[in-house]
Parts: sequence; structure tokens; C-alpha cells
Amino acid sequence: MLRKDVRTGSSAAAVTADPVEIARFDALADEWWKSDGVLKVVHAFNRVRVRHISERLPALLERDPRKARPLAGARVIDVGCGAGLVTEPLSRLGAEMLGIDASERNVMIAERHARLSGAPVRYRHALPEDCSDQDARFDAVLSLEVVEHVADLRAFLQALARLVAPGGMLLIGTLNRTLRSYVKAIIGAEYVLGWLPQGTHDWRKFVTPAELDHRLRRHGFEVVESCGVVFNPLTNGWAIGKDLSTNYLQFHRMAG
Repeated sequence: MLRKDVRTGSSAAAVTADPVEIARFDALADEWWKSDGVLKVVHAFNRVRVRHISERLPALLERDPRKARPLAGARVIDVGCGAGLVTEPLSRLGAEMLGIDASERNVMIAERHARLSGAPVRYRHALPEDCSDQDARFDAVLSLEVVEHVADLRAFLQALARLVAPGGMLLIGTLNRTLRSYVKAIIGAEYVLGWLPQGTHDWRKFVTPAELDHRLRRHGFEVVESCGVVFNPLTNGWAIGKDLSTNYLQFHRMAG
């Protein structure tokens, strides 16, 4: 199977991008920044996730999270950035922020929103394996709600690993492959509650924390912190917690 190189248009062997998944997210591109639209639950989930990352990422990079711009001077890349829902707020923490996505339409929406909001972020229509031309590796690499959509998990993680500077952080956010995640993320979120379009996820492609840890250790990483992003039906809200059975965040440090 071939794909068009997202930078030059030349043919290249497909590695990590899944054309079906790209088409699915292309169709959602115009909805990303509508806080009361079809993705309003994603916005609620994202607010909690961004708040946690904004506190923990500077601390894990040995910076003071209480400062106004705790990531000043840090180079950060958001792989699979979508329309920039995470990229934009993190750019305001002072990082030299780059967002990349396999969907050209997502990148166009992200760039337009950044111009309107004044967010200091750059975007690029690219895959992680297309970024070897960067003049230096990144202090932090983020890939949130992406690994469960890629065509080749091994190749994708390898491409992410190549982007992380020695001593840098790799943050993965994804869905655990458990019975609970099938009930909540597939049956509940897509078919009963209609929070997400049906078919958004394939439970078979969910990845357990242990699997991520095992695969990334081969590339010199160790897990330094994990947490769950948990929905509480009593409060009708999201919170950071210890339950990793559905949505979770896992911080990995590259050996220095």
C-alpha cells in the first residue's frame, strides 16, 4: 500500500497513517472548536487533561509549573494534534510548539484558529516519520488519543521515540483494552450516549499501559508517571484519578 508523502506529494511506503482513520477525522474537522457541538464531551475531557499536563509536564522537565511561562525555551511537538485543542493552550506556557497531523484539513483548521486566537504555535501537515529533518530533537513529545488509530503501532512508537531528546519526555494518552473500556468507550460513548460518532474506535486497537511500557523500553524509555482520566456520572464531569481501565495518560522519560 502506498501513500502520498504529506510534505512533497511523492509516493512513499505507508508506515503509520491509516487512510480510513484520516478520512474519519477529516469529516470532523469543522467540529473541533465548537464547544457545544457534537464534540462537546471531548472539550470537557480536554479541559481536565490540559490542566493536568500543564502542571505535570513542566515539573517532569524540572521546571517550576507556578511560573507564568514554565515551558519557556522548551521544544515541544504534538503528534496527531487534530485542530490544536491541546497544542494551543500548551503553546501559551512558553514552549516552542509544533503541532503535526496526518489530516491536512485538521491542520488548516488549527492554523486558522491559531491566527484568530493569536496562539504562538506552528503547524505542519506531516507524520512523525516525516520530521527527521528537524534540526534538533524535542524536550517533550505528545501523542494524545492517536495510538489507537494508527496503522502500525510498532512503527509509530519508533517514529515518536526518534523525536525525543535524551532526558526528554514522551506523553501518550490513549484507551486501555479492557472490558470496562469496551462498555464505556464503545457501547456507552458511541452507541448509547452518542458522545462520539459510531465507529470512532476499534476496541481491538486499544493498547494497555503494560504494552506501551514494554514497547517503549526497547527504545530507552521508562514510565515515570501514569494516571487515568475518569468520568464521574454523579457529577457529570471528568477528573484525574488512579483508574487506568479506560482513558489514561502515561509519561515516559528517555534515558539521558
